[in-house]
Amino acid sequence: MNEPTTTVLPPFVPRGTTTDSALSLLITPENAGWGYSSLRVLELPANGGATFETGEDEMVVLPLSGSCVVSCDGQRFALAGRNSVFSRVTDFAYVPRDAHVEVSSAAGGRFALPGARATRRISARYGPAEGVQVELRGAGQASRQVNNFCTPQAFEADKLIAVEVLTPGGNWSSYPPHKHDEQRDGEAQLEEIYYFEVGAGQGDEGIGYQRVYGSGPGREIDVCAEVRTGDTVLIPHGWHGPSMAVPGYDLYYLNVMAGPSPDRAWLICDDPAHAWIRGTWEDQDIDPRLPLTSTEEKP
Repeated sequence: MNEPTTTVLPPFVPRGTTTDSALSLLITPENAGWGYSSLRVLELPANGGATFETGEDEMVVLPLSGSCVVSCDGQRFALAGRNSVFSRVTDFAYVPRDAHVEVSSAAGGRFALPGARATRRISARYGPAEGVQVELRGAGQASRQVNNFCTPQAFEADKLIAVEVLTPGGNWSSYPPHKHDEQRDGEAQLEEIYYFEVGAGQGDEGIGYQRVYGSGPGREIDVCAEVRTGDTVLIPHGWHGPSMAVPGYDLYYLNVMAGPSPDRAWLICDDPAHAWIRGTWEDQDIDPRLPLTSTEEKP
């Protein structure tokens, strides 16, 4: 995969804005204008394949749809994958920096490659779907599902933190708004990527919404974006949230985070104007539609 130098992308990256060969999405530290987080989406036809060098980045091969075989460092990982991000929790493969990687797919599919600029080289390995920690967060209309497949507590990596979030139609997630743009007690400095997919409804292509706003001098940003499948939002800093799933359409997003801290930690700070909302969840039930997915494929 050839990755030419590009200009710095805006915070909202519509589908198709940045592509290269088999990549339908190409977010690197260079074109994001920051230092650590990256995301690529690899699309393969039936009997298709791709090879690439990870360079300075550690990565995960995460099936969005379809199955594949990942070869790296003399190891071969057969990923069962899934029909879609709304059908099950998937297995995945971790590949280290300074590695040659081959991905092939008999039936074709789409595969996310979340990454982070790494200093340590950790061995390639398989992540089973059954080992993914599925967490239900919030309550009421702030209920959502988080698949913690690559968090510090769930899976070893050098810098990379990545999770999947599924929000039932009509609910809000990434709420209350929060940030992680300063290195201090209780907060970690992390660049973040939101990659979206929207569930099928009965009408036209579904939509969702994402809000990002400034958290202080030098950290100005203003995004209120209507998002569809394949759209991406880059968050170098600032309060972010809510992520809004409109009624009738479930919302999926893949979060990719990394930063300069020597400690791989996901520490956030709520916007004090809205932090009180967490206290209201004690008297509310979690949305009964959750979990939306499990390790069993939906028919």
